[in-house]
Amino acid sequence: MTDDRISFKDMCARFDVTPRTLRYYEYIELLQPRKEGRTRFYGAREVARMTLILRGRRFGFSLEEIRQWLQIYDKKGSREQYQVWIDMADRQLAVLDGQIADLQTARADLDQLRRSTADQLTQLN
Repeated sequence: MTDDRISFKDMCARFDVTPRTLRYYEYIELLQPRKEGRTRFYGAREVARMTLILRGRRFGFSLEEIRQWLQIYDKKGSREQYQVWIDMADRQLAVLDGQIADLQTARADLDQLRRSTADQLTQLN
C-alpha cells in the first residue's frame, strides 16, 4: 500500500464506521474505491467524500441528498455544488431550528411538571 491509498480496514478505523457501513456507501455509489482483486483501496478523493458524507449525516441530511449533492461536482463543478450546498444548508437550518424550538418546549414542559410533582411531594411530607 502506498501513502496515498488507504485499505478497507484502515478506512473503517479512520472514520469509525463498520465494514457494513462502508460497503453500503459503496453499494449506493457514494464511494468508489479502487479494487485490486478483492482488495479495496481508498484514495484522497474517497477520503474527502467520506468526510463530507459523515458531516452531512451529522447535520441531518439523508444519504440520498448527500449522494445527489456529491454528483453535482462531477457533472457541473464547484460553483453549482456550492450553490446547491447553500440551499440545502438553508433548508436544514430551518429544520434544526424547528427541532430546537420543539426541544425547548418539551424541556420547559418537563421542568414545569417536575417542579409541580416536587411541590406535591413536599406537601405529602
